[in-house]
Amino acid sequence: LYFDQVVPVKLEVGDKVVTGSLEIFKEECEIGRVNGMGCVDIVESRFIGLKSRGCYDSPGLSTLRQAHLDLEGITMDAKVRSICDRLSQDWSAAIYNGMYFSPERELVEHAIKFSQRQVEGKVNLVAYKGCAYVVGRSSETSNLYSADESSMDTLDMNWTPQDTSGFIAIQSIRLEKYGARKIKDGEPLARV
Repeated sequence: LYFDQVVPVKLEVGDKVVTGSLEIFKEECEIGRVNGMGCVDIVESRFIGLKSRGCYDSPGLSTLRQAHLDLEGITMDAKVRSICDRLSQDWSAAIYNGMYFSPERELVEHAIKFSQRQVEGKVNLVAYKGCAYVVGRSSETSNLYSADESSMDTLDMNWTPQDTSGFIAIQSIRLEKYGARKIKDGEPLARV
């Protein structure tokens, strides 16, 4: 499953290639239906405070969401992703409670859209007995994940783990990557 700026743009299933958002969604729904995926039975808290039971079938959307969240893991800054996780709950509550045309929904949605600009790449999934399993992911545009940088054995920085300044150097890695991405995209480092 291929994503371009968070939008699913191509699905490859064996020799079959599907493009177009609606066609991808329909194909994911069929794959999910055949494999018994996406059935949700929950007790919800309604806007007025009452509890209700909800049974939902969303085979295609469940798989697309799982792939999207997995791709966020290698394309989004950790701090931004943490904030986005919280904002997603606010956005969902606004939609669920009928507040689509509210200023709070607009504010949260703008922040979420900003966070999704770099969510591009490929996620490999396998459907099996009611579940979709991510078996691989990659992104040609993201510079956030590096196996070498993740290893203390191969990290080529001017610090040692014993240095107190090492912590600061590690913390700056994500900021350096963010700045490099902005420079590459021709964006200013700071916005006023």
